[in-house]
Amino acid sequence: MKICIVDTKSANFNSVVQALKRLNIETKITNDLNELKQADKLIMPGVGSSSAVMSGLLGHPLEDIVNIAGGDKIAHSELTDFIINFKKPLLGICLGMQVQAQSSTEVPLNSGVDKINTLGIVPGQVHELDVSANHEPLPHMGWNTIEHNDHPIFKGIAQGSYFYFVHSFCLDVNDNTIATCHYGQDFSAAIAKDNFIGVQFHPEKSGANGNKLLENFLAL
Repeated sequence: MKICIVDTKSANFNSVVQALKRLNIETKITNDLNELKQADKLIMPGVGSSSAVMSGLLGHPLEDIVNIAGGDKIAHSELTDFIINFKKPLLGICLGMQVQAQSSTEVPLNSGVDKINTLGIVPGQVHELDVSANHEPLPHMGWNTIEHNDHPIFKGIAQGSYFYFVHSFCLDVNDNTIATCHYGQDFSAAIAKDNFIGVQFHPEKSGANGNKLLENFLAL
């Protein structure tokens, strides 16, 4: 089995690589289309901001992201086109999940736009977590429980299991949600559509539950 990690230019790839090594899976970090086309499965991590991840996927500097994907502008590259049309299992982690939505309000400061367009695989707009009711701090950082449906990615994982989160933005619960979490509000802890799966938490940092989820992904 060939597993490739999509090089978004914005991720801590080593933690994902090491988590897969513990499962005796070797991976390659790349954005080379010839390599990615040969993969049996893809993993797409991301940290920092949606703008930074889209900058990496589009192959443009971060300072250009508003000009090419801000507001109503929809940008694409050979890499984003490939990802959108990929027909094998793809797991997005954290921002790798968020950029599967249509857009994100996580834009650069003083950008003059209220959103950037992302991959558009699933409907919805990513926005800042609403923690106004109880004034929880942002980012949402640490262990939290999830409730999930019967999607195969959660096989053998109990309801109310703990996973590790680090984020300030979220995707609301929607028709593609397969797991929820609560922090200030209910939000999508995991989504799925066709061959695409996304998790807001970090399975590579979530101990036995995270290992089990990665094993389930590899078994799809």
